[in-house]
Amino acid sequence: MLAEVLREEAPPPGARVLDVGTGSGALALAAARQGAEVTAVDVSRQAVWTARLNAWLSRLPVRIRRGNLFAPVRGRAYDMILANPPYVPAPEDGRGPRGRARAWDAGGDGRLLLDRICRDAPALLRPGGLLLLVHSALSGPDRTLDMLREAGLKAEVVRRRRVPFGPVLRSREDWLRRRGLLGPADDKEELVVIRAERPC
Repeated sequence: MLAEVLREEAPPPGARVLDVGTGSGALALAAARQGAEVTAVDVSRQAVWTARLNAWLSRLPVRIRRGNLFAPVRGRAYDMILANPPYVPAPEDGRGPRGRARAWDAGGDGRLLLDRICRDAPALLRPGGLLLLVHSALSGPDRTLDMLREAGLKAEVVRRRRVPFGPVLRSREDWLRRRGLLGPADDKEELVVIRAERPC
């Protein structure tokens, strides 16, 4: 979904794009194919090496940095920020997500990283810059919109899609129902893409 919106937004050649939480680098590579100057960040060593390998195999120039969200790019400004963070609500054990679960577990309300992105991303956008962010409706899109608007961005949901539960949601379906995040008959998850623009 986020790649679809990225294609529609079509950053101009040379636009500075940041892909935060890049994972395998798929979104970073999609932006680089459009001619953007791309930096990608992930906290996972394995993700960073995977993204570097994929960039090398694709022969696309993507700067890939290891670090926690925006820490490796402090003081820089971007025309576009892409974010597909962990957003699945998870039972909390006081330690936070570990290992592979860091790619999807996002605390009891699903906002472990979403709130930080909403708080910190606006300061990294150039005037007229865009934040494109995808997450589950289970994680409070209205709160995301409110936080981005309070930060001075013009924010709206530009894409919604209902998808069958994946393995992670299926594994904690009972817990999500007990928490009231899923209704008794819910068998699909709604995903949203949020577009937030910094005024010129």
